[in-house]
Amino acid sequence: MASNGPSTPRSGIKTNPGLLQNSSSNEVDPRAHQTKSQEKDQIVGLNNKFVDFIEKVRRLEQQNKVLETRLKILLEQECYKGNIKEIVDELSNNLQRQIDGLVLDRQKLLSELDRTQNNVDHNKNRYKDEMQAKTEAENDFVLTKKDVDDAYLQKVDLELELEELMSDLDFLKRGYDEEIKELQSQVQNDTVILEVDNTRALDMNEIVEEVKAQYEAMAARGREEAELWHKKRITDISHEAGKHEQDLRDVRKEIAEIQRHIQRLNLEIDALKKQKDNLERAITDAEHQGEQAREDAMDQIRLLEQALKKAKQDMALQVREYQELMNLKLALDIEIATYKKLLEGEEMRLANQDRAPSRRALAKQLDDRPPSQRCQEPPKATPHVPPNKTVKKTILIKTIETKDGKVLSESSHISEE
Repeated sequence: MASNGPSTPRSGIKTNPGLLQNSSSNEVDPRAHQTKSQEKDQIVGLNNKFVDFIEKVRRLEQQNKVLETRLKILLEQECYKGNIKEIVDELSNNLQRQIDGLVLDRQKLLSELDRTQNNVDHNKNRYKDEMQAKTEAENDFVLTKKDVDDAYLQKVDLELELEELMSDLDFLKRGYDEEIKELQSQVQNDTVILEVDNTRALDMNEIVEEVKAQYEAMAARGREEAELWHKKRITDISHEAGKHEQDLRDVRKEIAEIQRHIQRLNLEIDALKKQKDNLERAITDAEHQGEQAREDAMDQIRLLEQALKKAKQDMALQVREYQELMNLKLALDIEIATYKKLLEGEEMRLANQDRAPSRRALAKQLDDRPPSQRCQEPPKATPHVPPNKTVKKTILIKTIETKDGKVLSESSHISEE
């Protein structure tokens, strides 16, 4: 007898042919057949689901390996301590040194600008003094020119007066000559009359000569005095005119020298103004460059901070995704273990159901024997029928402790319910 048939494998259900032959006379229960068909369909569906879950688990394991690799890379990157702060500090120190240098240059330029401004003010004062001296010289020149003009006019007046005096002198000479002639004629006439009327002898020639000599001496003295006075006046005027002309030349020379000095001062003032403008532009450019460099440094710092923040966010997101995938994997592992337990329990139940008809057929055969045979045979031990195995639910609990995106510890344990 094959009461203890072969065990049923997981891939399907096998029946014992001997039991089927012995129980051929038994009536088949249609409900049991329908139940077996349903159970078989359920087992096939569960097997298909199990295959799908296995494929899904494989994909998830591959994704898990990829994520573990990414996490390892990210953890290695996280373990690497970047020197962003050092770079930023070095850049900040360089910029601070540049700013300090620009401040020193600015102070130097300001001191040089002050010196230049003082020089400009000094030159302005000198220019004002020179302009005042020029104005005074021009005023003196105007006065001297006026004096020269007055002297020239006086000279012209004296020349005209001299001409008038010379004409008067000529007129007087002619008048004197005419009077001499008239007196001579009168003397001759008187002499004739005297010779006729008076017998006394008068020496009229001597008188005439004496009068003539007196008039000639007077005329000579007058002419000599006039000539001396006019010569002296002309000499004085010429000397004064020469003196004024020399003064005028000196004034003109001094004015030319002042003008050259003014032009030189104007050129120096223009050069100092250009230097001042260049220094102001240099200061403005230096301040602008320093401000631009500071803004660029701040922009770089902000970009680095944003990149660091984004990297931390990406790290946290990836760690969260990894945790979610690990939780999903854990849930799938639990579901797989549960289905495995269910399949094992179903296989054991089916095996017990296969053994139950064999026992019923054996009991019926024993009951069909005669009573004498049943009494002669010793009673056999009743086979122990194992109770239906209770399906237990296995739960895999996995604990992952993280801090700031880093996995600190990981533990797992299995519990059954």
